[in-house]
Amino acid sequence: MDILRFITAGSVDDGKSTLIGRLLYDSKSILVDQLAAIEKQSKNKENGEIDLAILTDGLRAEREQGITIDVAYKYFSTPNRKFIIADAPGHIQYTRNMVTGASNADLAVILVDARKGVIEQTRRHSIITSLLGIKHVVVAINKMDLVDFSEARYNEIVNDYKSIQEQLGLSDIVFIPISALSGDNIVDASTNMNWYKGKPLLDILEKVELNNDINLTDVRFPVQYIIRPQTDELHDYRGYAGKLSSGIIKKGDKVVVAPSGISSTIKAIEVGGKEVDEAFAPQSIVLHLTDDVDVSRGDMIVKQDSQPTVTQDLEVLLCWMDNKQLEIGSKYLIQHNTKQVRCVVKEIDYKLNVNTLEKETNIQSAQLNDVCRVVLKTAAPLAIDKYKTIRNNGSAILIDETSCVTVGACIIQ
Repeated sequence: MDILRFITAGSVDDGKSTLIGRLLYDSKSILVDQLAAIEKQSKNKENGEIDLAILTDGLRAEREQGITIDVAYKYFSTPNRKFIIADAPGHIQYTRNMVTGASNADLAVILVDARKGVIEQTRRHSIITSLLGIKHVVVAINKMDLVDFSEARYNEIVNDYKSIQEQLGLSDIVFIPISALSGDNIVDASTNMNWYKGKPLLDILEKVELNNDINLTDVRFPVQYIIRPQTDELHDYRGYAGKLSSGIIKKGDKVVVAPSGISSTIKAIEVGGKEVDEAFAPQSIVLHLTDDVDVSRGDMIVKQDSQPTVTQDLEVLLCWMDNKQLEIGSKYLIQHNTKQVRCVVKEIDYKLNVNTLEKETNIQSAQLNDVCRVVLKTAAPLAIDKYKTIRNNGSAILIDETSCVTVGACIIQ
């Protein structure tokens, strides 16, 4: 079975945590002891209801305030697919948390309160979804029970959101009316909205096609570890272990080690300890080369006819995640796949207004949650691709050298 990673995003009190709780509850993915604990802690116990948001809002402050503060991850599966859910906060000040949760997502579920319609946070999260290159979007119009399951209200919100869709160029979008609290159109089709002819949410999540999202053309293999046992039985064994980020690699392929540019040929490929003729992304593999070339952790093995850009000058779209502001001339560590080098901020071209997509120029610094276009200079060359071409090789993070805290998420332009 494949795995679908998806994120729920939306404004405060749109029902993200309740939606996930309902999804887990109705798909019978909650253990008996978990259910007993939830029933004990539920605020609405007097009414005979359980507070499904407790499933994801695990922090004490979250339960006290009735909001989501940090990204919560939940795992469940059906007979058709496994799922990893990221429940992202809705508050503006937690935009960095939403970016973190969305960075590995295949699909975004953007919630809209049927009473409020499309608001600023809807635009903000849609723009972040677009910037991060998430190809599949479900716009879930929640709390339909509070607008009497009105088809007219649903159509009005769909028409409003389509202007955002056109502006951002989002292609694969599904609209669905739901009530997370009562379970309408979550796992089973709603009897209250017979006018909706589409599928319930779980059915959509189970059947969304992910195979076309993986780049199987350009081989990118960041070396994570050099296997060199140096024992009597494995005296000459030298394997390069890691995860194939993209592409299909075969025995006999002509390859190049980036950034050095040294050429060689694939002598053998191992998957799960067994030798195979080919491997494909996103498998974890061990490669053997015909030549004893100098390959270290952080180097990248690529096919000779499809090479990345090797450079020390990076132009990135940066989401700033630190309370301390980003300034021109600041120095950080940049982590790109398995390679970590020092870098300096050379320029801040502009700050992106994530509500209007306007570019604000003459910026000297960036504050927490700002999204900026930044030019970085690295101390050593990196083998990169543009984010829109190969997502895994077009992203990086900035790390504070003193505190070792991640302070920025980079999308390579």
